[in-house]
Parts: sequence; C-alpha cells; structure tokens
Amino acid sequence: MSRIGNKPIPIPTGVQVEIDGAKVVVKGSRGTLTQSFNPDLSILRDGDVLRVTRPTDGREHRALHGLTGALLANMVIGVSEGYQRSLELVGAGYRAQQSGESIILQVGYSHPVEIVPLPKVVLSLEGNNRINVNGIDKQAVGEMAARIRRVRRPNAYTGKGIRFAGERVRLKPGKSAGRKA
Repeated sequence: MSRIGNKPIPIPTGVQVEIDGAKVVVKGSRGTLTQSFNPDLSILRDGDVLRVTRPTDGREHRALHGLTGALLANMVIGVSEGYQRSLELVGAGYRAQQSGESIILQVGYSHPVEIVPLPKVVLSLEGNNRINVNGIDKQAVGEMAARIRRVRRPNAYTGKGIRFAGERVRLKPGKSAGRKA
C-alpha cells in the first residue's frame, strides 16, 4: 500500500494541469513543466485534486505508484512556488562572484572555477560566500546544487569547502589527538 501514491495532490489556484494519456503538462505562474509517466498507471483529475491509481498490486506497479505521485506533487509545487537550495563557501579566501548567468568560484585551486547553470535554473549570490540555486524543477535544482558542492567538498579535518546551508560537518580529530601524553 503506497501512502504517497494514494495521497491526493491538491492543485492550487493559478495552476493548470493537462493530462494526455501518460503525458502531463503543468503550467503555473513560474513556468511550465512536462513529464511522461508509465502508461500502466492512470492519472485522474477530480476537481482541484490529482489522483494516481495503479492497475495491480504487483511490485513494479506499487513502486511506480508512489514515484508518480511524488513527481506530480513536485511539478505542482515547482510551477506555483518554486524550489531553492543554498550553499555556503567556508574557508579563508573562498569566494564567489556573478558573471552573467554563471558563477565564478575561488575555492583554493590555482585557477577559478566557472559554474554554468542548467536550463530552468537560476544562480544568484548573497554576499560573496552564499550561493542560491532557484528553479521550478526540483531535480534540476538538486542536481545543480550537487554539482556546485562537488567542486570542493567539505574537508573532514578542517571543515573548509562548499556545503549546503545548515549542513553540519563532523570534524575528525587530527593526528595529534591519537597521541597519548
């Protein structure tokens, strides 16, 4: 029994949903998202609510039931509210600067690293050490944030690097902690 798949997806005012078989188009104030789903599952609009039903209780249909419900809910939230991930640059001399749509990072390498955003993703800066990744597609926003973090992951000993906002980095004790006095 999929709890997420059975959960009805409310459609806020100002959001239009077009269902054409297995293809769903969601339009809102922030943009348009299109996605094709498995044709075995049926997506029904019941007033201002979307529902996903599965034909059988087979393993594959149960898995796709929850996945389809979650993806539809993400599409509706994306076109109405949007998604945002924030990253922080921690370290002496670590900074970022805006260059058109892209961002240039100085994170301890001998060269600057240029980050070009994915389609439907906007990169912006707060100060010179906080990067905001905004967009309507949750997957694209998460992927872009992960690519930026991958440039310089947080160091386990010093904590320097690029981390998600609010991420706690557990620091390992250094070599001197292992010595007995």
